Amino acid sequence: MKIRTRLTLLFTLITAMLLGIYSFSIYYSSKDAREKSFYGELQNEAIAKADLFFQSSLPEQEMHQLYKNNNRTLNEVQVAIYDINNQLVYHDDAKVDYVKENPEMLSHIFRKNTITFFLDDLQVIGMVYRYQGKSYAVTAAAYDQYGYGYLTHLLTISIISFISILILIYLAGIFLSKKTLSPLSEMVDQIKKITAGKLQLRLKTTQEKDELNELAQNFNSMLERLENSFDAQKYFVSNISHELRTPLSAIITELELAVQKDQTKEEHQQTIKYALEDARNMAKLSNSLMDLAKASYDPNEISFSEVRLDEALLESYTKIRKENSQYKVLLNIDDTIEEHQLIIQGNEYLLQVAFNNLIDNACKYSPEHTCFINVKTNGEKLHISFINQGITISQEDLEAIFKPFYRSENSKKEKGHGIGLFLTEKIINLHQAHISVTSNADETVFTTVFETS
Repeated sequence: MKIRTRLTLLFTLITAMLLGIYSFSIYYSSKDAREKSFYGELQNEAIAKADLFFQSSLPEQEMHQLYKNNNRTLNEVQVAIYDINNQLVYHDDAKVDYVKENPEMLSHIFRKNTITFFLDDLQVIGMVYRYQGKSYAVTAAAYDQYGYGYLTHLLTISIISFISILILIYLAGIFLSKKTLSPLSEMVDQIKKITAGKLQLRLKTTQEKDELNELAQNFNSMLERLENSFDAQKYFVSNISHELRTPLSAIITELELAVQKDQTKEEHQQTIKYALEDARNMAKLSNSLMDLAKASYDPNEISFSEVRLDEALLESYTKIRKENSQYKVLLNIDDTIEEHQLIIQGNEYLLQVAFNNLIDNACKYSPEHTCFINVKTNGEKLHISFINQGITISQEDLEAIFKPFYRSENSKKEKGHGIGLFLTEKIINLHQAHISVTSNADETVFTTVFETS
């Protein structure tokens, strides 16, 4: 069932329930009011006839005749009067006795003063009437033809109105739901046109601050992220293919030459050395790609724990020195930094990968292969700067330095694949931190900023 139909039916059902409760309340309040009003009329009629019987000189026969004449045109009230001894004093028509009073009923009237009850469709009231110090039981019974006619008419009008209003509400619900959800139908039509090859398409948005417009904006944001991801993937795959093809081609060429011609022992060793160096470059590229894949996971899938940044830096320092004995790393941690400011929630392995890349990058492009690391605090932020003194990076290169596989003209003299800084930025951003770079006066500084506890 479509949302439009479901909303229409739900709206109609709720309205039907409210309208039904309202109609039910009106009908039963009218019914109760009619009943009480008619009992009042019966009481007045009983008192009037008792007064007429006891206080006027009108003979009983004429009162009977008056009752019969009125009964032909109206639903005349039938009145009966009994004394304290349960003897009949007066009756409008004893032959047609509606109530059929008995001693038990009369005793109940004298005891309660006033009683009311239904006798089939007739309403009956019994009351005590006092005249000249004597008490009499007076009963009055009649059928409220006008009142029941009014209720029947009210019920008929209510049912017709209820059905008519429900039909109108259902039609109005269809119109309103169609008009309200028409933007959603347009969105569905637009979404059907979006394919893997047409990720540049976007949903139309308006200036309205409603849920549908918000949905369209969020969907467009998702499409933009998907498009960027697809473009990055294409770019990534093409660059990986190129980066892997180069050392593979070199290894194959070297080995083919070694097989095709006779070589001396020294030449064989040189060929093996070149092939081994290319294999190591491939292994390093493979490791970088693995680290990049880990950094690209959903943050919810990466385990985070308390990490001391100074210890992570020391681990990176030890690893870099072990792999490259000619590299020098000078670590300076400000004395004003408290221990808790060095602790963050993070992934220790990924942080070490990021620090390794920054230290290796600084040492690689420094003429003296030296990296200066300064750690200082600024309020609730911890700043870690990786400094190397060497060739200044141009502004054009600074703007693209964190792009994947990007290598500036100055950096192409050194071996690399253009993944390290891209990977580093992803890891730093993954830890809700920020990385920036400045380069001037033969000094390049990479600064990472972490939120401290």
